Amino acid sequence: MSVVLSIDEVGPCRKQLKIEVPAPAVEAETRRVVEEFRRKSKLPGFRKGKVPRELVEQRFQSDIEQEVIDRLVPRYWRQAEAEKELDPLLPPSLEDVDLQPGAELTFVASVETRPEIEIGDLENFELPELEVTPTAEEIETTLDDLRRNVAEWVAVERAAAHGDLVVGALTPQDGDSEPEEQTISFEVGDPQVWEELTLEATGKTAGQATDVVRRQGEGEDAVEQRFRLQITEVKERDLPPADDAFAARVGEFSDLGALKEALAKRLEQEKEQERRQQRERSLTDQLRERHPLSLPRGVVDQEIEAMLRDYASGLAMRGVDLEKTQLDWREMGEKVRPQAENHVHSRLILDAIAKNQALEVTEAEFEQTLANLARAEGKTTVAVRQALDRAGRLGPLRAQLRREKTMRHLMGESTDPEMTDSDDTVGQTEPDDQD
Repeated sequence: MSVVLSIDEVGPCRKQLKIEVPAPAVEAETRRVVEEFRRKSKLPGFRKGKVPRELVEQRFQSDIEQEVIDRLVPRYWRQAEAEKELDPLLPPSLEDVDLQPGAELTFVASVETRPEIEIGDLENFELPELEVTPTAEEIETTLDDLRRNVAEWVAVERAAAHGDLVVGALTPQDGDSEPEEQTISFEVGDPQVWEELTLEATGKTAGQATDVVRRQGEGEDAVEQRFRLQITEVKERDLPPADDAFAARVGEFSDLGALKEALAKRLEQEKEQERRQQRERSLTDQLRERHPLSLPRGVVDQEIEAMLRDYASGLAMRGVDLEKTQLDWREMGEKVRPQAENHVHSRLILDAIAKNQALEVTEAEFEQTLANLARAEGKTTVAVRQALDRAGRLGPLRAQLRREKTMRHLMGESTDPEMTDSDDTVGQTEPDDQD
């Protein structure tokens, strides 16, 4: 007997089901719940577990009904899902839950489902080719970057210029409340630093102050914030010489030549990674063009939320007080929507191709991935598996591995996962502390 009374298409990749739990099943579950409440109940004048059933039903009616609903709805949703062979992308949203004494339980479940995709041409992709062998100039540039990374900052009396470190205090000038001074330090010209800060600090010396006007938004929605920047110090990098001693300092290399060889190897690996990323972006762009889809809106919205959470986490890690920012998260969500749609579109297509081509992640491949994660985190494979399982991430991890395998298949590469370890220690003067 079907438990689905009706099923309707209510949007792209979205179905709405009216589901019925038969009255005998409701009655049986209600009896079990009432008996459990009866065993646990303690009411004046009765010993624990000896409260009459009728009194329990009367005293805890709403709690009993909610418990019955909480047990039966997920169970019969799964039955309806199997009956209609649905492939949901998200948990269902529930509404119109109706439980009447002695009658059936009915509820409505709306769910985003995986779209049906007709696989088209999977050949003749135009993929970019990039040179991965680093040039001598690139090696020297990387060496200079490494020298800057380990250089010490020393105070100077001259005006601040590009690449200098400015230390000072930034005080808001807007609002009626007492301005709160914030100590800051930033590198002039750093792309992550407000352009307004860089412009106002350039040419200023220690002891000078300047006004900074920060403009956000465009047109009528533009907002200006005013700050007072008081510069206390200007510093420049004291670059160490590029010699054998420097090579030994940053990685215990025998000489400068050995350091350059290691930098060349690292550059080549980075170029290989960039080449792969560009080829994968090009491939997914072409796949989306060949397989247009109406995307499930709920899944896209979830992707937007994940992107904004990652962005907010990045700001917090850089010391930004999110409560004091005036970011319009709704506006930002709309700005990243096209990117989120591309992510969802690509994943759906790769999943469909993996199914079409019978590509699966073997248990050996999955276990090796867990072992790699465990080694990187300094944990056991069992601990990593348990942590991922508790977080509900085992399934998504397997799905991601299958998509990566599908990408390798489409690019004509081996579908065996690459399992290499990096021995690169350039620039690490001492190990990071790990819990």
